Amino acid sequence: MADTSRPDHLPNLRPDREPPHPSWLPKQRRGITPQMIGRYPDYDVLETTDSWDDATKKVVLARLEPPGPLRFFGPDEEPCLRAFCDTVLAQDREPRVPVPESVDSKLADGRLDGYQYADMPDDRDTWRLVLRGLDETASRRYGKSSFADADPDTREAIIDQFSQGDLDGGAWERLNVKRAWSVCMRMTLSGFYSHPWAWNEIGFGGPAYPRGFMRLGGATGPASAREPFETPGATDEDPVRVVQDGEL
Repeated sequence: MADTSRPDHLPNLRPDREPPHPSWLPKQRRGITPQMIGRYPDYDVLETTDSWDDATKKVVLARLEPPGPLRFFGPDEEPCLRAFCDTVLAQDREPRVPVPESVDSKLADGRLDGYQYADMPDDRDTWRLVLRGLDETASRRYGKSSFADADPDTREAIIDQFSQGDLDGGAWERLNVKRAWSVCMRMTLSGFYSHPWAWNEIGFGGPAYPRGFMRLGGATGPASAREPFETPGATDEDPVRVVQDGEL
């Protein structure tokens, strides 16, 4: 584990300017986080459930139930979906937030964003085309049998090209690629950050109703500005300020 008392783990201060593998983070000691690492190793948002009303408890705790089988994506699409979610979220081992199941559930039930880009197909069609495009790119550009079967470096290279809109041919010709990236990441990140394990990872206090907040000083204030249920992170540095200072 890296020394979190120093800012060397921040990308702009590393020789290659690349972020380290998330395993530099401390091991989680209370509660569950993705891969059991995080900046707040002694924090568990579920210890505050007594402050939630019954409706809130029902909604949030349901997210902890074991996920069922996929209903929207077929068996031939599932490996690519899981590989995509694992790659963009850096979830390479258990426990994982079940983001593929979250995406699948929204698409199966038609719980979409309520709007659609004029130059894009329906979000459900977009997802199917993206998964097909990822497999085609892995095969055509890298000689892999599929995106899911590609090694991590190849997957990351394809994802980087996807994020830049630098993919073409095959299924990509039916999409505005950069908008497709936006559509997929919006739903992927929504599934990840709606889960209590992700809240533990980032130290989020969870639902504030009907409890409310006592401290309004912001995250960069002194320790006294923390809510009573919050715990300090593994480092007290302000990463934004460290990055800014490092770039001067």
